[in-house]
Amino acid sequence: MPIIEKNLESILARIRSAAERAGRDPACVRLVAVSKTHPAEAVRHVLDTGQRVFGESKVQEASGKIPLLPRDLEWHFIGHLQTNKIRKALPLFHLFHGVDNSGLAGQMDRIAGECGCFPKILLEVNVSGEGTKFGFRPDGLKTEIAGLLALPRVQVVGLMTMAPYAADPEASRPYFAALRKLRDELEQQTGTPLPELSMGMSGDFEQAVGEGSSLVRIGTAIFGDRPRKIATPDL
Repeated sequence: MPIIEKNLESILARIRSAAERAGRDPACVRLVAVSKTHPAEAVRHVLDTGQRVFGESKVQEASGKIPLLPRDLEWHFIGHLQTNKIRKALPLFHLFHGVDNSGLAGQMDRIAGECGCFPKILLEVNVSGEGTKFGFRPDGLKTEIAGLLALPRVQVVGLMTMAPYAADPEASRPYFAALRKLRDELEQQTGTPLPELSMGMSGDFEQAVGEGSSLVRIGTAIFGDRPRKIATPDL
């Protein structure tokens, strides 16, 4: 069995165990296999295992890769979406994980109207308050959420965050718990379900699952280190 397939099976087993320890149904957690910078052939290695959800962070790279693979795959955009890439990105992706401000959401809504589509998005929240991270501040999102939910085309289906890097994955747990708490408060405030929580990556996904994550984004632990040379910049 190729190493990528072994890695994937190991990750899926750890997700199941983490969910069971938290008293959750493992079926409520989906793996987004982050294939960015890896070729289409690497994706093909795991298709026989049933993995169908993949993540990309560069529109240019994804637009060349996605047509080479089966049409039934589900593609998630996990990077920072530039406004000049929206029109090209909308037909490619099923879910956008990192919509980090109201202006971007508004632009996506306007272009979606012109394209005739209804994109699903997650609102990125800067739970940690780090200046180097994109995202809504929690209090700011409470103020802006009504306007975001009122957009006619864009469909807000949940929240996303990234915990600060730490050697101990348990250090990420409070940030994941804070995002879950914020989601619950927004649901109560608006009366709108926000079922998806995208949190947890290769180093801390088990803690994220324990705190309620429904989508974990894992790349290196499946596909290995990213190639040193990025073939195509996102121009």
